[in-house]
Parts: sequence; structure tokens; C-alpha cells
Amino acid sequence: MNVSTEPKKSPRARMTARDRREQLVTVARALFAEKGFDGTSVEEIALRADVSKPVVYEHFGGKEGIYAVIVDREVAALTGALTQSLVNRGHPKQHVESAAIALLTYIEDSPDGFRILVRDSPVAQATGTFSSLIGDVATQVEGLLAGQFVRRGLDPSVAPIYSQMLVGMVALTGQHWAEVREPSKQEVAAHIVNLAWNGLSDFDQQPKLPGLGGDSEDSRKTSNVDESLEADEPAHGDALTIDPSPDTAAAPKPDESRKERKAREAREARER
Repeated sequence: MNVSTEPKKSPRARMTARDRREQLVTVARALFAEKGFDGTSVEEIALRADVSKPVVYEHFGGKEGIYAVIVDREVAALTGALTQSLVNRGHPKQHVESAAIALLTYIEDSPDGFRILVRDSPVAQATGTFSSLIGDVATQVEGLLAGQFVRRGLDPSVAPIYSQMLVGMVALTGQHWAEVREPSKQEVAAHIVNLAWNGLSDFDQQPKLPGLGGDSEDSRKTSNVDESLEADEPAHGDALTIDPSPDTAAAPKPDESRKERKAREAREARER
């Protein structure tokens, strides 16, 4: 009588429906991040999860269903982080800092989720894309900017386009950083704030392009928003700060007013 010496395989523990659903989401999330929606099949999801194809269909109805669940979760996570950064009371500069850090932290903690959001979604997926999410955030920023514009005597009707510029700058920087991961998250956020805030601090009420029907320097109406913003700015240490490099920013001379500095820079530009 031959007795087999091979050890018997222990029966595989049966997952609960909830655990199986979460396992499939985790497996599909990694595949969608790696290959995209079109490059991922139900067969691959089932194979990597070590289940049959009918199990995937039973829980999600197909590839579209599991993709929608994953995108909804990622959108909720990122929207929650960005919204929280905007609702906290504080100086507008701190809102820019908080939003930049929130996006970069999400990218750092959820690289697969971010890759899924920025990839092209299926044609049937009308909502839940990264662009629609950014549009929602821009709408929130628009309200904040409109209030600041009114407070500083600026035209609030242009707040929508400035909100798109500001949010778009942060979003595209985040996409770039997701690939290169340098410099550090804090340094990238500081550079974003440096560009956005310094730009808003030297704000023209009626910007014109020279040579395209723009007014001369003497007739331009420049707002006093820079002085009021600087007066409201948080004390050093309360927020991210970064000093422009001497190679990229003209150092102001002692006791030189802003108007005098602009005139000097214009003369130097003509001489160059």
C-alpha cells in the first residue's frame, strides 16, 4: 500500500464579501495605475486576485464598475484634503501654502491613486476626473479671491480666471513632481507660494501688454494691493517662506520706493 508523503494543502480561508471586495479594489487600483483603464482587463484583475472572472462581475458588474469605485474614493480623498486647506480661517497666503502642501501630500501618500486620476478616463466617465476635481477646487478658490479683491478695491469679476490660473499652476506642478519627486515637498510648496504670492502682491488693476494697445508706464493705474497684502501677511515663521535667488530677483536699494524701483528696473531693461 503506497502512502503519499506529500503534505496536504490546507484549505484556503474563505473571505467575507466585504474583504473580497476590498481585495479586488486593491488589486485593480494597482493595475489601473500601472496600465491605465484601457490596458487593464477583467482577466488580469481576476488572475492577480486569484479568483475567477465571475467573482469580479459579481461584485462590480465589470471593469467599469470597479474603476468607478476606485476613482470615487480617490476624488473624495483629494477633494477632502484640498477643501480642508481652504476652509480654515487664516491669511490668503496660508491658503495657498496649505493647498499646495495638501496636493503634494496626497501625491506622496497615494501615488497610484494620483496616477489613476490624471490618466484619461473612459468615455462614459463624465465625472470624477482630475480636471473636474480641479475645476471644483477652482470654484472654491474663486469665492476666496473675489472677497479679497473686493476688500482691496479690485474688480471681483476677474476672480474666476485668476482662480483657474492659481489652481492650475499648483495642479500642473503637482503632476510634474509626481514623476521626478525632487526637490522636497516642502521646497516645492515654498516655490509655488513664492511665485503665486509675489505675483499677487504686485497686482495691476488694469494689466496691459506693451505693444498690444497697452498704456504707457506713466498712465498705468497700479493698485496699492501690495502694501495692504504685506501689512496683512503672517509673521515670519507662521508659514512657508522662500527668498528669491539674487540671480533671479533684482535687489532693492536702501530707502528705494516701489515706484522708484520700477523706474530703475525699466531703465536697466532698456540699457540691456
